[in-house]
This record gives sequence, C-alpha cells and structure tokens, in this order.
Amino acid sequence: MENLEIKEEQKDNCILLTILGNLNSYTYGLFEEKIYAAIKKADVVLDLGNVSNMGVLMSAHDDGEDVGNEIYILNPSEIVRLAIDSTGFSDMFKVIHSLDEVKK
Repeated sequence: MENLEIKEEQKDNCILLTILGNLNSYTYGLFEEKIYAAIKKADVVLDLGNVSNMGVLMSAHDDGEDVGNEIYILNPSEIVRLAIDSTGFSDMFKVIHSLDEVKK
C-alpha cells in the first residue's frame, strides 16, 4: 500500500490541504475524507506540488459547488498539471500560485 500525508491549515480565507505522496485507489479514502470535510466548511486550496499521481476530484468539486465553495490547486507538479489539462479539470479547478489568489 502506498502512503499519503495530508497537512491541513486554516487560513484567513480558505483551508489549505498540502498533499504529499500518491492519490490513487489505495489512498483515496483518506483524501476523500479530508477534502469532503474541508469543502463543506470553506474554499479549499490543494497544494499538489509533491504529488506524483492524482486520483478523482469530481465528487468533492460537486459537494463544494452545492454549498458555494471552490477547490483551488496550488503549484501542481508537472505530472498533476498534465493530468489536469488532459482530463478537462482545468475548466473546473482554478490553478493558483499564491494563497492571495483565493477569493475573499
């Protein structure tokens, strides 16, 4: 089984989730638990700079949309950037380079 670490920080205008490791079928449960809980409270920024594999984010996006919150992707790694672009996720998730870009 592969490891995944998720660090959560409450910021002024969002919740920052820093993801370390692989988002895949083995680690999806932990990721799902964290992002679903966070998106119901506030906008979520995902720092995916240290992710080498990315799983599905659609359900969390839909949950956030239901309550008026968004998911942002902070500094995605090249692999994650390619996955976002090739899947059409770039239309759903805003890629940012600073927490100052999160709506207030």
